[in-house]
Amino acid sequence: MYIVIIVATFLISLAIGALIGMTYRKKIAESKLGSAEQEAKRIVDLAKIEAENMKKEEIIKAKEEIMSSRKELDQEIKERRGEVQKQETRLIQKEESLERRSENFEKKEQDLEKRMQEVEEQKSEVEKLYDEQLDKLQQIAALTKEDAKAKLLKEVEKDITAEKATMIREAEQKIKEEVNKNAKEVLTYAVQKCAADHSQETTVSIVALPSDDMKGRIIGREGRNIKALETLTGIDLIIDDTPEAVVLSGFDPLRREVAKIALEKLIDDGRIHPAKIEEMVEKAKQEIEETIKSEGERAVLESGVIGLHPDLVKLIGKLKYRTSYGQNVLNHSIEVSNLARIMAEELGLDPKIARRAGLLHDIGKALDHDMEGTHVEIGVEILKKYKENPIIINAVEAHHGDVEPQSLEAVLVQAADAISASRPGARRETLEAYIKRLQNLEEIADSFEGVEKSFAIQAGREIRILVKPDKISDDEMTILARDVSKKVENEMEYPGQIKVNVIRETRVVDYAR
Repeated sequence: MYIVIIVATFLISLAIGALIGMTYRKKIAESKLGSAEQEAKRIVDLAKIEAENMKKEEIIKAKEEIMSSRKELDQEIKERRGEVQKQETRLIQKEESLERRSENFEKKEQDLEKRMQEVEEQKSEVEKLYDEQLDKLQQIAALTKEDAKAKLLKEVEKDITAEKATMIREAEQKIKEEVNKNAKEVLTYAVQKCAADHSQETTVSIVALPSDDMKGRIIGREGRNIKALETLTGIDLIIDDTPEAVVLSGFDPLRREVAKIALEKLIDDGRIHPAKIEEMVEKAKQEIEETIKSEGERAVLESGVIGLHPDLVKLIGKLKYRTSYGQNVLNHSIEVSNLARIMAEELGLDPKIARRAGLLHDIGKALDHDMEGTHVEIGVEILKKYKENPIIINAVEAHHGDVEPQSLEAVLVQAADAISASRPGARRETLEAYIKRLQNLEEIADSFEGVEKSFAIQAGREIRILVKPDKISDDEMTILARDVSKKVENEMEYPGQIKVNVIRETRVVDYAR
């Protein structure tokens, strides 16, 4: 019981202590809260006071800035007003000066009108005097106005002719010095780098025989062997007294080559009869096809042209058996391709286009025996069929001047074609065409007034003209040479160039007795 009382007393004491502690802490908290509220109120009051002070200071600053801006504005307005006044003063002065000038102009205009009247009067007087003097001069000179004018025009024409000839000579000399030098360098460089074989056109091929006894075997019984060979190849066999040789005659080099290969194979085999002839002709044709293909590939490789259609390569190889004026067309095409490429590289143009157009420019000659039209038209159709570059097609179409060239590479192909065709030994003209060209050249020269004689020399590369000295002067010689060269260019077709050499000679003969 005593323990219970002690425990109860302890618990009661503990509860009372806790209650007293809580009351004390509450009072302390209330006292702190009150002091915090007072401190906060004091801070707020201080902040309000500072804000008021700052507001007053800002207002004062703003007023000061406004005052300074007003002063600056007033100063600027004063300066502007001063400038405006100065400008007004200047304008007034300008108006006054313009008025004075207008008055002066009016006075000058009046003076000019008076002078114009005086000039008109003097002009009428001068015209009267001129007419009187003209009548007197005509009476003294015994010439009418028209006669004097004609005489004067004749003298002026002589002077103009001399001046024109001098200008032409000077211009030609200057052009030759500047242009020919560069052109010769490019052309010479291109020709030097491109060496080509000379060739001659022929319409016959000769096949060597081991003995004359072989001629009878080739002819066969009642001529059946030779008839079979001629029928299958389209070539004439000429078997005459020529020892140990048979002549194959035909205009088509391809057929002639087939006949030659077939005949050589028959001679090697020894068995000659129609069936064997047919077999050998077929083998010869196959061999020619392979040769055409290999020659086309060789030409493409030598010229450096890539990306050609296989059919075009075969057509190029077929040019091996085509000649033009004695020049092998395949070698000519390769040569033109190389020349055009070299000149394009020298001039900074596209060498790929130049070499491709040069190689393809005569491709129409591979089919011109089998198709209607010129080799240019046929070549253009072939290239369009295989969708070649339009620039290449234009170069092929323009290489003989049928159309205008649309690129500088096309012009180079024209030049390369002319170089390849006109170099010494490249082509061989027939005698009739050669003589006709010389006759036309002399006829053109003789058609001009004042020409005494003309001679085509240097194998038609030069026309020498002797003029009558009493009708053609030294100055007129220059114009005559130019006119003759222009007429030759317009009326004749020729490879390379023709030199026009005009000679004026005066001779005086006397005898000492």
